[in-house]
Amino acid sequence: MPNRWLNDIVWDDHGLVPVIAQDAATGDVLMFAFMNREALALTAERGEAVYWSRSRRKLWHKGEESGHTQKVLEIRTDCDNDVVLLKIEQTGGIACHTGRKSCFFQRLGESGQWEAADPVLKDPKEIYG
Repeated sequence: MPNRWLNDIVWDDHGLVPVIAQDAATGDVLMFAFMNREALALTAERGEAVYWSRSRRKLWHKGEESGHTQKVLEIRTDCDNDVVLLKIEQTGGIACHTGRKSCFFQRLGESGQWEAADPVLKDPKEIYG
């Protein structure tokens, strides 16, 4: 598939687009990240999520260290083409580096403090060594 469709994406000043990874079966939002043009092209080509790591300043194939890859079932954009939504199958059921299903595991409690709302499914030390 020619990559002309990438020209329709509205990239920010750094050449990035925000990306939401959503569990295709449950609708749960699992994580948020960024992609550059190459990452989005590779994601479409491979059928697995590849992101741009802003902290490491390099491409990051989700699961390259943990084994928790994301099989991409569908790629969508919002109405302005400035946000990408990936509908995925999460390998191992863990998307977060904390060992949880979702990166969005914290909720604001009645005390006004953030509290963990979801359990750790696997100790990160077991995942990353």
